[in-house]
Amino acid sequence: MNLNREEIAAFEQRYRTTFVNSLAGFRQVVLVGTKSAEGIANLAIFNSLMHIGAHPPLYGILNRPDSVQRDTLQNILETKEYTLNFVRATDFEKAHQTSARYEKDVSEFKEVGFEEEYIDGCAAPFVKDAVVKIAMRLEEIIPIPLNGTQLIVGSIVHVELKDGLVGQDGFVSLSDEETLLCQGLDAYFIASPIGRLPYAKPGKTLQ
Repeated sequence: MNLNREEIAAFEQRYRTTFVNSLAGFRQVVLVGTKSAEGIANLAIFNSLMHIGAHPPLYGILNRPDSVQRDTLQNILETKEYTLNFVRATDFEKAHQTSARYEKDVSEFKEVGFEEEYIDGCAAPFVKDAVVKIAMRLEEIIPIPLNGTQLIVGSIVHVELKDGLVGQDGFVSLSDEETLLCQGLDAYFIASPIGRLPYAKPGKTLQ
């Protein structure tokens, strides 16, 4: 199959969305926990988590156009706090259900069956059984005028995970706990590691 820009643009809208989204490959599923100014806990699935930098530690998530109600974005704007939660593959159905458009006064935690957890110094809720829990502080929101999306950039303020997941060199082995991955908007997977390699330098001979 060979497709040019015009042929892709000619796809039926839902087909094009599925095609382009799944073509981007496998991604870490992250459940974003927030709390509204009125105290309502919110939980939403995102598949756009990206590492932006380590010094300082920054992550980004891409928020879709706010042409409809976007509770996660609104809560982050109001409170400047949110959490990132990596859950196990066994929770894929509950995680997916958080994408439903619940009313603003309805907590996805209660609706789908995840339990809230809080730590001192962070008002936003965590998923209690998450493998990795990261508390974030909003640093910047970068509009992308080309398609109306917004890049939410935050800094890490707290991380909670099992000691055994972190190697001597700092590598976090998420596959050991079978954290949930996705492709596109509705297909879910787990990762199987095939190996780690040293820092690449010119002149190395590959067998």
